[in-house]
Amino acid sequence: MTTTERKAVTESTRDVEKIYSTTDVVAKLRRLADALESETSFRIQIAGERIRVPARAQFSIEHERGSDEEEIEFQLKWTLDESPDTDGDKIV
Repeated sequence: MTTTERKAVTESTRDVEKIYSTTDVVAKLRRLADALESETSFRIQIAGERIRVPARAQFSIEHERGSDEEEIEFQLKWTLDESPDTDGDKIV
């Protein structure tokens, strides 16, 4: 891998966890549910970056349990190499 390729991978890779207020999370989840129900793509802003989630994204729920804590993650996943959706976006 060349230096240019490494830089491109680094710039496109992102792993962010952002804590939001309950009010903000409720609003995001309501708009997300509407987009999922209508099977349309949508955009969501996380930690200052807008992300377009296509309608074809797969939704999963993950549960982890450790000795002193539990975690539930709601996850949307899609590949970047597929053609974009042609439906309208919802801003989340």
